[in-house]
Amino acid sequence: MELPDGVIHFLERQGFVIVSTLDAKGAIHCSAKGIVGIEKQGRVFVIDLYKHKTFENLKRNPIVSISAVDEHKFVGYTIQGKAKIVPREDMQEHIVSKWEERILERISKRVASAVQAGVKSKGHFEVKLPEKPKYLIEIDVENIIDLAPPQFDNH
Repeated sequence: MELPDGVIHFLERQGFVIVSTLDAKGAIHCSAKGIVGIEKQGRVFVIDLYKHKTFENLKRNPIVSISAVDEHKFVGYTIQGKAKIVPREDMQEHIVSKWEERILERISKRVASAVQAGVKSKGHFEVKLPEKPKYLIEIDVENIIDLAPPQFDNH
């Protein structure tokens, strides 16, 4: 499924997305993850820093969704599809480099925002993250859901 440019640009601007998988009992499990790449042809790449619940769920069932919203613009999307687990040793180095760039970007934005607001930070949480991603989630997109509310007719 080809991804519209607007969806691609929206997802690329997100600091993180919510990845939803199904556990062994069919319950939904949600976790925050970072997007590191999007292909117009319908593939999204998400980094996972831990091999925990999301990893175990994807091994059992590849059905996945990722959701992101911008509360200020009242816009958002859910991307549904099937995931493939790419082991760390099979990840391309440019993907790992992209993740490292995003982490540095997030730290810089957090520091700048804190300085502008005159708020003292309790710490930079990204610094405490594991040094390298454990694996990559490669999602083949099957459906896109626009989360924006329907437009109301002013007539």
